[in-house]
Amino acid sequence: MKRKIMSQLLKWKENPNRKPLVLNGARQVGKTYVLRQFGGRNYENVVYLNLEINASARHVFDGSLDPNTVIAGLETLTRQKIKPDSTLLILDEIQSSPRALTSLKAFNEEAPQYHVVAAGSLLGVAIKHEQFSFPVGMVDEMRLYPLDFEEYLWALGYRRLGDEIRAHYELSAPMGKALHETALSLYKSYLVSGGMPASVKTLARFSEKEGQDETMDAQGYFTSVSGLGNESQQVGIGSLLDTETPRQLILNEYAIDMTKYATHSVAVKIQACFESITQQLAKENKKFQYKVVQHGGSASIFGESLDWLFRSGTVLRCQLIEQGILPIAAYVNLSDFKIYMSDVGLLVQQSQMPSSVLLSPYYEDNTFMGGIVENYVAQSLVANGHKLYYWKSGNTAEVDFVIQLADKVVPIEVKKGRHTKSRSLEQFVKKYAPEYSIRLSSRDFGLANGIKSVPLYAAFCI
Repeated sequence: MKRKIMSQLLKWKENPNRKPLVLNGARQVGKTYVLRQFGGRNYENVVYLNLEINASARHVFDGSLDPNTVIAGLETLTRQKIKPDSTLLILDEIQSSPRALTSLKAFNEEAPQYHVVAAGSLLGVAIKHEQFSFPVGMVDEMRLYPLDFEEYLWALGYRRLGDEIRAHYELSAPMGKALHETALSLYKSYLVSGGMPASVKTLARFSEKEGQDETMDAQGYFTSVSGLGNESQQVGIGSLLDTETPRQLILNEYAIDMTKYATHSVAVKIQACFESITQQLAKENKKFQYKVVQHGGSASIFGESLDWLFRSGTVLRCQLIEQGILPIAAYVNLSDFKIYMSDVGLLVQQSQMPSSVLLSPYYEDNTFMGGIVENYVAQSLVANGHKLYYWKSGNTAEVDFVIQLADKVVPIEVKKGRHTKSRSLEQFVKKYAPEYSIRLSSRDFGLANGIKSVPLYAAFCI
């Protein structure tokens, strides 16, 4: 699977002021795969060590953290030569070894010629729980998220369709009925599968021979448009059902993780907060409410548990802003926020929403569909580097997302279907007069009255 972060990793490799790199991300988003693939393509050799399962590797860091001593110990352990500039040293699950994390400072200061990458799934949680220090300023940092919809298209052989979507986004020019309906169908399949690599890999197995037209057949399968995909695909209800197993296994792993760096009582609260997300997003008012987790719940009871989920990368937090002016981060209300899952497919799995409902055009009025679509958009924005904010004016108006693009404030209204009238967006525009607004819906591209109409499948373009 091609991942966009590869280009960032290559820039890191070529940067003369490169520091040791820490790659963060929730469990199972593909960190190990990406790093090993990157190393294999760009270095003479790769030395990989998983510090969670390799006790001997952890012991190398028990003594002196002098880089030469560490390198000698790792070479002895792995029986591989670690050469400056031509070897990529990968320290996976580095949260399992506080001293390995500390060693990155020494590598930066004393041995910058070595290319060292560390990866961690629960690094933020471990640092706070174990109270060991992070080498701030001594490392470069990146974060990997689940595949966004464009990467999903690449994985299924629809690279040119993704290019078409980007081109039409820039021009605000309609895709036309055939391509638009095809992209919408694939977008709906993404809502079910999500972007976790294990789930997408399951769908990629259903690639078939090249050359069919991209239509939906009687069984509800999607096949690729001639000339837009390298292969025809079948991403129907049958194959989507096969993604349930990998998605459930990931949720099970998350539940196990919740017991690793927390006491039993806190772990129970973490699980309760996580399981409440479905109910939170099913409400008309999607503000996170502790009383939904438990009757009488409050920030003092569940705040620490919710912070654990955020630090682990398992959830995304969208903060309220009270003013739609620059800089929007200055107007955050810290007590009011929405919580989304890091992957929409995991949300669908957790909620047990049937695939047939998501794929059908007749269930757009389902209340929970609004929460699913918002989660998808939040995931897309975060993957593009945006911080999540939303705006509301008392109880009269609420704009789903507000982002800052350089010197512009851009409100984003999300509609789950074709109905696009929004008094809330109108109020925001009237009050703050943004240069333009974005409305995401199932309608084709367009531009009118300062509102850029963007199909939901093109959220990755923002």
